[in-house]
Amino acid sequence: MDVKIYIPHPALQEYVLNIATVNIVLPELMSDVVTPYPPTPFQSLIFYCNNPVSMGRIESGGFEKQPLSVLVGPQFSRVNIKVHHQLSAIRVDFLPGAMYRILGIPMHEMFDEAYDATDLFGSEMRSVNEQLQHTPNLEEGKNIVEKFLLNRLSNFKEKMPLDLALRMLFNNSGNMRIEKTASLSCLSLKQFERKCKERIGMNPKLYARILKFSKAYRLHEFCPEHTWTQIAYDVGYYDQMHMIKDFKTFAGVNPSVIEQQLLSTPIRMQKDLPN
Repeated sequence: MDVKIYIPHPALQEYVLNIATVNIVLPELMSDVVTPYPPTPFQSLIFYCNNPVSMGRIESGGFEKQPLSVLVGPQFSRVNIKVHHQLSAIRVDFLPGAMYRILGIPMHEMFDEAYDATDLFGSEMRSVNEQLQHTPNLEEGKNIVEKFLLNRLSNFKEKMPLDLALRMLFNNSGNMRIEKTASLSCLSLKQFERKCKERIGMNPKLYARILKFSKAYRLHEFCPEHTWTQIAYDVGYYDQMHMIKDFKTFAGVNPSVIEQQLLSTPIRMQKDLPN
């Protein structure tokens, strides 16, 4: 599994956290592999340059092949990802509030869903998809995606104090009092909560929980030798029971079950996401 993370063009850095290229080639005797993918705090734009993955929710039991380009809205539920033979992909992770500024769509309307990006960007996205199917390498594909975003900059909404406050909450992995975050946004607490649903698709307390949970999950993927007690402490949970509760909410199972599920797959889909 080869993941490269790029710092975006300076003009994109108030919207885009990073652009990553992902290349996965399964072992010769494996035709496909399923791996868990619990929610992350990132709203993302994902491009598949060869064979898209299939996505399935726990409750459905089935898998659905994804489009060539996918917009991932605010995540709450775990999904399972099935990789077929080889995966070559480019992922754009947006800063909190940036997808709203780019699309102008209230994020609560995209809550816990993913969408075919051509439905929102039309012919421009179809052109990008076609170019990516013929790109000689993923770095060149990253340049194509970056050019697409740069060409749309003039349509993006202006930054507000709310966006800076959400960035602070993000940078602190959810370990900030919501009242303090609201004061940084220059809004009352009720206004802040209402604007958060528009900007990030959920109330700030839920977002802070996902930030903390996601960091714990990614820390386990990156450092599986760490105990769950150590991870809970490092991430900022009050105690291990609070972390277990969040795992049951967002991953559908407790940490020890996730640990066993990850042992059954060679793929770590989140360990290279920024902490």
